[in-house]
Amino acid sequence: MHQPTDDQGSKGKETRLFLFLVICLFPALAVAIVGGYGFFIWFMQMLLGPPGPPA
Repeated sequence: MHQPTDDQGSKGKETRLFLFLVICLFPALAVAIVGGYGFFIWFMQMLLGPPGPPA
């Protein structure tokens, strides 16, 4: 038999989870990854100097 109440609740939870992932988590993760990479490059340049042949 078909239970519409369980399907509705499950579908609502799934929709809210999808919206949370798309609106909050993925953009925050992208900013964190790009920021972390930029920090890593900046820190390496502080330790090893700028890229390119030595002067």
